[in-house]
Amino acid sequence: MALETRATASPSSTNKVSKYRWTICTLLFFSITINYLDRQVLSLTWKDFLVPEFHWTDSHYGTITGLFSIFYAVSMLIAGRFVDWMDTKKGFLWAIGVWSFGAVIHAFCGIATSGLLTGNWLVGFEGAKHSIETVGDTALIVSTSVSLFIFARFVLALGEAGNFPAAIKATAEYFPKKDRALATSIFNAGAAVGALAAPLTIPFIAHTWGWEMAFIVIGALGFVWMAFWIFMYNKPEKHPRVNQAELDYIQQDIVVHDQVSEPITAATPGKKMSFADCFKYKQTWAFAFGKFMTDGVWWFFLFWTPAYLKDIYGIDSASGSLPLFVLYAITLLSIIGGWLPSYFVDKKGMNPYEGRMRAMLIFAFFPLLALLAQPLGGGGYWIPIIIIGIAGAAHQSWSANIFSTVGDMFPKSAIATVTGIGGMAGGFGSFFINKGSGMLFTYAGDTQMQFMGFTGKEAGYFIIFCICGVAYLIAWMVMKSLVPKMIVIKGE
Repeated sequence: MALETRATASPSSTNKVSKYRWTICTLLFFSITINYLDRQVLSLTWKDFLVPEFHWTDSHYGTITGLFSIFYAVSMLIAGRFVDWMDTKKGFLWAIGVWSFGAVIHAFCGIATSGLLTGNWLVGFEGAKHSIETVGDTALIVSTSVSLFIFARFVLALGEAGNFPAAIKATAEYFPKKDRALATSIFNAGAAVGALAAPLTIPFIAHTWGWEMAFIVIGALGFVWMAFWIFMYNKPEKHPRVNQAELDYIQQDIVVHDQVSEPITAATPGKKMSFADCFKYKQTWAFAFGKFMTDGVWWFFLFWTPAYLKDIYGIDSASGSLPLFVLYAITLLSIIGGWLPSYFVDKKGMNPYEGRMRAMLIFAFFPLLALLAQPLGGGGYWIPIIIIGIAGAAHQSWSANIFSTVGDMFPKSAIATVTGIGGMAGGFGSFFINKGSGMLFTYAGDTQMQFMGFTGKEAGYFIIFCICGVAYLIAWMVMKSLVPKMIVIKGE
């Protein structure tokens, strides 16, 4: 009962608002950073290290990344519900623990390949390489190693799927609606920072100590983060570092709930929304379609840009560190993605959904520059790198706002579930673009396919860049047609 007294007491005019919500936002930022570092290890090592050892082609890599997207998609559906059931603290711990374990076990795929093919299990990383070299059947090496990496990616996807549902749920617990896009854009910038740090660290570790150690060192960071989360996170109404003034600020939407002018659709009264209930609302379908159309674009940039530099410009992972660093440095402009809707809400008097959709429309035009990446890339890789960076910044700005629309319109008890549904849709979209890209690039390279004046893999990349360029405007138009106005869904 003391808790209720604290939550409903009037704030003192002299009580300064504490800032602990930003500490939580910082923790979320580092979780996203680690998340994207873990994803990038494979993309930054496969061309230079895994292809010589396991004889992979673009199609094999596309299969691994595509299936990762499917695993992630299905896991998002489960993870969102799991986080809502376990609640934020325990759900996040399970998620990052599983994905960190999954990241680390990639390092042992070489030893497992050696063991399965030659019976030599008690070998080190270098011993596994020599053992694999004695196998005369290249197709068997490929199929075995690809299968093992697919399993490791499955474990990684299973854990990573819980990251965004838990992060969005934590944001809804610690920030009022008007600040959620800003908070989301700040912690979501961890994706750019993780991708930024990856080319500076992963190739160095791989060249110095072997590709296996890159997976182990980067994967271990998640276990370090877990210790901070255990001791630093709790509900704001229970946290001793959150004073009454900050709690009142966080819960301001509860105070003004009865005064909002937006239409309210009632969910099942008296109980939490079920999984099936979530699919009854157009808001869920709008969010899911937006994720389906756009998540794959970011994942394509993330997974294929190192290969693009290698295939088109002959730049290996070590030499490509600078252009990749510049690319992801540009994506840090995505912080604007959180500020712009706040400007529309505070200065233009729009409701949160209207302000976000206005901002998302603006961001949807920037990826159109990807249409020019290949035509302007004849003189070198810098113009495509800058264009991809701008498109990536636009995506992260879009992403921060599309995630925040869930918190705007759904009750807190359903936020992680709906986020998981959208994540599943995004995962399926990512599968199609990653698997399709791998097949297209292999075909284009083998047949020297011609398209719009480009030949071979250049033609393949041009096609994918065009798809990436128009995806956001299509997504926005469908979302706006499904949910033209803000409609708050009432529930627990």
